[in-house]
Amino acid sequence: MSQAHNDRHEIRRLIENWALWRDAGDWGRFATVWHPRDGWMSATWFQGSATDFIKASREGFENGVSILHFLGGHTADIVGDRAVAQTKMTINQRASVDRVEVDVVCTGRFYDFLSRHEGRWTLVRRQPVYEKDRLDVVDPAASLTLDPELLNRFPTGYRHLAYLQTKAGFTVKDGLPGLTGTAVEQLYGEGKQWLAEAR
Repeated sequence: MSQAHNDRHEIRRLIENWALWRDAGDWGRFATVWHPRDGWMSATWFQGSATDFIKASREGFENGVSILHFLGGHTADIVGDRAVAQTKMTINQRASVDRVEVDVVCTGRFYDFLSRHEGRWTLVRRQPVYEKDRLDVVDPAASLTLDPELLNRFPTGYRHLAYLQTKAGFTVKDGLPGLTGTAVEQLYGEGKQWLAEAR
């Protein structure tokens, strides 16, 4: 197989391992997907180093926080020892909102900056793109009225996810990239710059 084919296969495997190992709580192997110095995670509820993200994810996992990821289509642009990958995904979180158990499903993409470090691909930065979401009560007989002021504080791409997480005590970042708009255009520009600086 060609080097390009091998690179694409390794990057795709890394993306899949991220979701599988994180959701399973396999923290030792989860740490291996990240760049050892520069790994950075941005999410609705967390922005910081990969090391701190692993710690926060582990604490949440052990305290019953239920966040699962499912992956879909994937593409990668590779230049030398750098790559930008996009992977369709859903984020699924279950929690209680005002004592009513709900599921939130957020659909979007993982937009990933990767580099080859010591001969293998690693994740340098992950920025989800939040395209749309919804909230469903788990028990069809239950009813829930959402606070429209809180719901409308956040962009349409992740407003229900942000609502649930805010109610659960998380501080949720506003202005994250969606399907369109300034934030996602800036992200695309940063991706182009990342590749332009490849060696």
